[in-house]
Amino acid sequence: MKNFLFGVLALSLFLAACSKKEPADLYPLDSAKASYDTIAKDSFSNGATSVDIVRQIRMSSQKYQDSIKLALKTQAEEKRIQAELEKENKKKSDEEKKKADEEKKKQKAAETSPNTETTN
Repeated sequence: MKNFLFGVLALSLFLAACSKKEPADLYPLDSAKASYDTIAKDSFSNGATSVDIVRQIRMSSQKYQDSIKLALKTQAEEKRIQAELEKENKKKSDEEKKKADEEKKKQKAAETSPNTETTN
């Protein structure tokens, strides 16, 4: 009886393990597809990028970044200089206004003093 149960158990395990299973769909229709080429290329195939070209791209990229930084620095320097010039111009115009006001006061004082003398 033990041998019979063992045989039935072994036969059922064998049938379960060897039964035909439906393969899982690795590429379902509704899955997103890559919009770019995913084929690997070795260094000697068509379309591969050489080491020199990659180095030039990196250098040009660094040069581009450096030029952007330099342009930003020069622009900031120009803004600073422009602000200083505006401050100086404002100070000069304020001084000129003060001088003009003082001259007007002197002229008014000079005009009013002879008039007061003549009326006395």
